[in-house]
Amino acid sequence: MEEPRKYKIEEEMNKLNLKNYKAASRLIPKHLNIAFNTFHNYRKLPLSGKADIPYGTVVLLEGVFGLERGELANYPLEIKSLATLVSEESYPEEEV
Repeated sequence: MEEPRKYKIEEEMNKLNLKNYKAASRLIPKHLNIAFNTFHNYRKLPLSGKADIPYGTVVLLEGVFGLERGELANYPLEIKSLATLVSEESYPEEEV
């Protein structure tokens, strides 16, 4: 069984017909100013891997595929506000 991927790039590519798939494979790396092999590697990133795609590139890919921000990720993002983080932080009382 294949390990889940970190991003839904491959799924979005597979939604395309053959003509658009070939065009996308050529045009997307050019648009992102990356090598074809880099784009191919982005498509195959395993969910458990440490490697990641730069944030700006993820945003551009979401735009290319017509996705909303955060929809390209294939994993849930735990989002907490700063107020929540501060309230969860336990500070030891200062000794006088």
